[in-house]
Amino acid sequence: MSQVPLTNPLQFWQNPSSWLYNFWKFSRPHTIIGTSGSVFALFVIAISTTNSQLTAYNITQAIGVWLACILGNIYIVGLNQLEDIAIDQINKPHLPLASGEFSLKTGQTIVIITGIFSLIFALFLGQWLLATVGFSLFLGTAYSLPPLRLKKFPFWAAFCIFTVRGVIVNLGLFLHFSQILSGQAFLPLSVWLLTLFVLIFTVAIAIFKDVPDLEGDRQYQITTFTLILGQEKILKIALGIISFCYLGMIIAGFFKVPNINPYILIVAHLVLLIILWMRSRGVNLKEKKEITQFYQFIWKLFFIEYIIFPVACVFR
Repeated sequence: MSQVPLTNPLQFWQNPSSWLYNFWKFSRPHTIIGTSGSVFALFVIAISTTNSQLTAYNITQAIGVWLACILGNIYIVGLNQLEDIAIDQINKPHLPLASGEFSLKTGQTIVIITGIFSLIFALFLGQWLLATVGFSLFLGTAYSLPPLRLKKFPFWAAFCIFTVRGVIVNLGLFLHFSQILSGQAFLPLSVWLLTLFVLIFTVAIAIFKDVPDLEGDRQYQITTFTLILGQEKILKIALGIISFCYLGMIIAGFFKVPNINPYILIVAHLVLLIILWMRSRGVNLKEKKEITQFYQFIWKLFFIEYIIFPVACVFR
């Protein structure tokens, strides 16, 4: 494990606001937003599909699921930072462990607490949620931690990311919500469609995420698709994958999938497809800042999907 640079790490009681800000950075906000979006989107889809009401019990269930998933999310991204301190000092020096604002002990404590409480919440809320959280934490651990450290292998690194984001989260959470709301766990065609979309879309995130981190990965011999194929090819592949996802949703709209508004599906994804290609034309692959901004843009498209799809299901 890498060593933290010698600075004076923050203590919560000395400067609570700075500590919490660094905790927010440690939690990797874009992943927190993505996880939150998926939880509440699937809850809304389940409410719509089962024709249930927004009761206090149902809302409490959704909040409990959200807490379990957010805690699991922090465990996964935190563990990755604990194992990548030296690499992050090159690729992401603003992160709390890489900058020394958090000590190694602080990072370890956060990871242990969030991992344990994520499983405890899931255990009390239901078997489908426990399976979802447990499998996600298992893959997240295998991704970062030796001896497996799957992030060293391009295929298995991508596999971990799109399996958790694309398959486990969508199917597992909907099975949990449908069980709670209707007494029976089931998966309608609409959820399979969303899962397929997110699964393929997440492949683009998984392969593009290493483009801004080229130098650190090369120096520490972390083999990525970017090192193998080059930045320009990865950009083209990512654009092709996302375009394929949007075209697939547009075609699904014409086939009128049950319980989904076809007009919202078609118009929204056509607009996003146009925006994607307009935005991609301005990316300068020689500037790390621009690459990072485009990567964040891809995440924003991911967030938007978890707004569009529930809306299309509610206004079917």
